[in-house]
Amino acid sequence: MLDLPYITVPTSSEAELVLRMANKAGIIRYIPGDHDFEIVGEPTDPQKKALEKIRAILEHYGSTGVQECLNKVVFDLLEYVVVYPVEDENKLTNVDGEVLPDAFLMPNGSTAHDLAYMVHTELGEGFLYAVDARTKRRVGEDYELKNGDIIKVVSTR
Repeated sequence: MLDLPYITVPTSSEAELVLRMANKAGIIRYIPGDHDFEIVGEPTDPQKKALEKIRAILEHYGSTGVQECLNKVVFDLLEYVVVYPVEDENKLTNVDGEVLPDAFLMPNGSTAHDLAYMVHTELGEGFLYAVDARTKRRVGEDYELKNGDIIKVVSTR
């Protein structure tokens, strides 16, 4: 890669779109950002040819670049972190039993109290403390959130 004074990400949105459509149609198995895909259906000959060309792009660049581009913007330029609020810190679920159902993008430097307000104003207003689900430790309102934190908010409301 060239050493440029700005962020560059080789990207093929057309290849990403084709992969997502083929995945949705059950022709391939693909997760956005992956470096490869698996053919699980019966593509037509033109589809096979297109998928071969896209596989060559993936082999050369490592991905279509679309997910990497989004990640660079969100995490490097905007400096956001992803935080997962949960109702049950032991099972990592919400009130309906869904595992890690929500992910919040928070500006770097956000606190547990900020997260409480993002989830619901009443949680923020009645904030008592939060629990780091990984360590099972109580954290205060000024706890600075880190990327990938799983947090339960405890509130009076």
